[in-house]
Amino acid sequence: MPAFGARLRAAMDMRGPLCVGIDPHAQLLAAWGLSDDPAGVASFCQIVVDALADRVAVFKPQSAFFERFGSSGAQILESTIRQLREAGALILLDAKRGDIGSTVAAYADAYLNPSMPMYVDAITASPFLGVGSLAPMFAEAHRHGGGVFVLALTSNKEGPEVQHARLPDGRTVAQSIIDEISQLNVGEPGLGSIGAVVGATIGDTGHDLSGLGGPILVPGLGAQGGKPDDLRAIFPGNLSAVLPSYSREVLGAGPDVASLRRMTSKINDELMIALGSPK
Repeated sequence: MPAFGARLRAAMDMRGPLCVGIDPHAQLLAAWGLSDDPAGVASFCQIVVDALADRVAVFKPQSAFFERFGSSGAQILESTIRQLREAGALILLDAKRGDIGSTVAAYADAYLNPSMPMYVDAITASPFLGVGSLAPMFAEAHRHGGGVFVLALTSNKEGPEVQHARLPDGRTVAQSIIDEISQLNVGEPGLGSIGAVVGATIGDTGHDLSGLGGPILVPGLGAQGGKPDDLRAIFPGNLSAVLPSYSREVLGAGPDVASLRRMTSKINDELMIALGSPK
């Protein structure tokens, strides 16, 4: 299979840069008139698939909202992933997995091995046991043409306490993560397959993302306060690598299919303008 970075580039060029989060939390299910149980989640996901599967480059299901229903939730997630893939979309599972040794290897096998039932194109990962602890995940991604997005600079208020802490060499923890990701993408033609997660509301932190070489997943847009124009200020040298993620602002337009499509088209158009060639 072609490398994830190449497949992501092609999908974004064809369908636009938008990544849509699939977050069937209790409040959203209620807003859609659906029950907070497996049947409600299944109906929610089917509406999203029917409305958007052939229109969006990347979908990002949040694993936790399926896991809370046990095996039933896992079955719904597997079915949703399969339907989205059949419609030509890429699937980025937001699971933020991270561990060491055989455990992280098992996570990699579960999500990045095409022979497994929960196989996805890419996964989010936590590096705070050390970026090197994720080596089995990176290896599995490269083996099967998958991708990994590593948490680097998140928008949550607790993040800076760890991410902005200084190492003996003067770099922040976040910068060291970015630098290690950059090394993993050295030699990759075009967009690399190992990316970073950087929140849209971090502001000017002085971190250098210019040499990352891979995609940048950017949550925090829409309902969380980030705007398309913010992307030009935060990522002036990486705009072509930015994968902006919206959840609540898109899903809030549901459950009407036409409304979901209109909102998705509107946001995709705004993003394409914001991510055009820097002036």
